[in-house]
Amino acid sequence: MAEHGGDANAAAHARRSRLYDYAEPTVSEREESGAAEASGIPAADAVERGRRAFAAVLLGEFRRTAVLVPLDAEDGSPLTADFGGVRWFYAFSDEPALARFALARGEGGREWPYQRWLGARLLDAAVPATGVVCGVALDCADGAGGTLFPPVRGVVPDAVAVDAGGETGDER
Repeated sequence: MAEHGGDANAAAHARRSRLYDYAEPTVSEREESGAAEASGIPAADAVERGRRAFAAVLLGEFRRTAVLVPLDAEDGSPLTADFGGVRWFYAFSDEPALARFALARGEGGREWPYQRWLGARLLDAAVPATGVVCGVALDCADGAGGTLFPPVRGVVPDAVAVDAGGETGDER
């Protein structure tokens, strides 16, 4: 028997989430990365590759998912905010996340019209259409549970990415 019931052998062969592979490495994983370093792959590079792979999974999921995009009550355009020199489209994974945002703004009593857009539409069409440095803030009222998709290569089209080496936000 395993510690919390069940077969100890079955527990040893239990499937784990692929996300586990991208999480912060544990001590034993750091030891394994030492082995990777011994084989010519620096540990920092291995961790960075893992983080990039995790980001790719998260980004891919966002691109395939329909999110709620709240609309400005006056003109019906997507609701945005400027912060840190970047314009951010607000996007929410579901109605409760949008409601938490409305309450955090002290505007829970008004109607919040929204549209459902694929994350890919936001990143590939809406961001470039703004004409300024722009990204997407997903579930921004959820603190650490929220996610930012910044205007960088691999997230937005290279033509509007701030790190693309060509056009910058100041030139757009």
